[in-house]
Amino acid sequence: MNELLIAIGLVFVLEGLVFAVFPEEWKKMVATAQKMPATELRKIGIGAMALGVFLVWLIR
Repeated sequence: MNELLIAIGLVFVLEGLVFAVFPEEWKKMVATAQKMPATELRKIGIGAMALGVFLVWLIR
């Protein structure tokens, strides 16, 4: 459980870093994402999840 909370905290840190360092680029990315079909966003999300699982598996 402790590791899960650490992982969630790191997600917040990384998300906050993007907002703090690249706010204008983030706005452009969101505007672009709104124009994309849901299937493309779903594919990107699944790819990101797969990469995350692979990285965790590789490290553990």
